[in-house]
Amino acid sequence: MLSNILKNIFKNSRPSTEDGIFYHKIFQIIGNKPIDISFYKIAFTHRSMNLLDSQGNPINYERLEFLGDAMLGSVIASHLYHEVPSGDEGYLTKMRSKIVSRENLNTIGKSLNLILLVESKMGNQQFGENIHGNLLEALIGAIYLDKGYSNCEHFIHNVLLSKVTDIQSLETKITSYKSLLIEWCQKNKHTFKFEAYEDQTVEELKYFSVKLYIDNKVIAKGRATSKKKAEEKAAQRGYFVLQNQIENDA
Repeated sequence: MLSNILKNIFKNSRPSTEDGIFYHKIFQIIGNKPIDISFYKIAFTHRSMNLLDSQGNPINYERLEFLGDAMLGSVIASHLYHEVPSGDEGYLTKMRSKIVSRENLNTIGKSLNLILLVESKMGNQQFGENIHGNLLEALIGAIYLDKGYSNCEHFIHNVLLSKVTDIQSLETKITSYKSLLIEWCQKNKHTFKFEAYEDQTVEELKYFSVKLYIDNKVIAKGRATSKKKAEEKAAQRGYFVLQNQIENDA
C-alpha cells in the first residue's frame, strides 16, 4: 500500500524517462538492482518539496536519515567487535565515532555525487556541507528497507569500512578539536569560552566569527557559515597554538 501511495505522489514530480535515469543511477551507486525505487526517491527528497502522504505526514529523507544512522552504528559496531577483540567498550565506542564522523560521511557522500540526485526547491549551493553525509545515511536507510540487512551491511562495507585499513592510525585521528580542547581545559583547570558573533559582509551567505578564549586570553579565531563550524575552526587553530603544551600534559 505504501508503495502505491508513493508512486502516486512521485509520478507528477519526475517524468517516466527521468524515472529510468534515476533507477540506473541508484543501480550504479548501490551495485545491484533496486526492488522498490520509491524508497530511494524518498531518500533524495528534500523537505522543501513539501510532499505529504495520504495521512498528512511529511515525505522527505529525514526519517530515512535517522534509520540509516542506526544501521551504520550497528554494522560498524559489529565490525569493530570482531576486528578488535582487545578493545573495551570505551575504546570501541570511540573508534565507531571516528569512523562515522560527520567529516567522513560528508566525504563519502560527496564522492558518490549524491547531491546530484536531490529533488529540492532550493539550489544546491544553498545546502550546507552536511547534506552529503545526511543523504548517505538516508540512502543506507532506503537500502535496508528495500533489500534487507545483508545488502545494507554489504554497501556499508564497500563504501566505508573497506577504506578503514588501519585501526591503529585511526586511534590518533582527531574528529573534534573543540571536544579535545574542552577536555584538556577541564582536566588542567583552564577557563575557556567561545565568543560568537554574526559577521557583517556583503556576501550572500551569512558568516559567523568566533573568538576562542582560554584563561581570558584570545588564543584563536575562526570564521564559517555556521556557529558550530566557526567554533570548530577556532578550536583547531587553538589546538595548533597550544599543541606542545597539550601533548606534554597528555
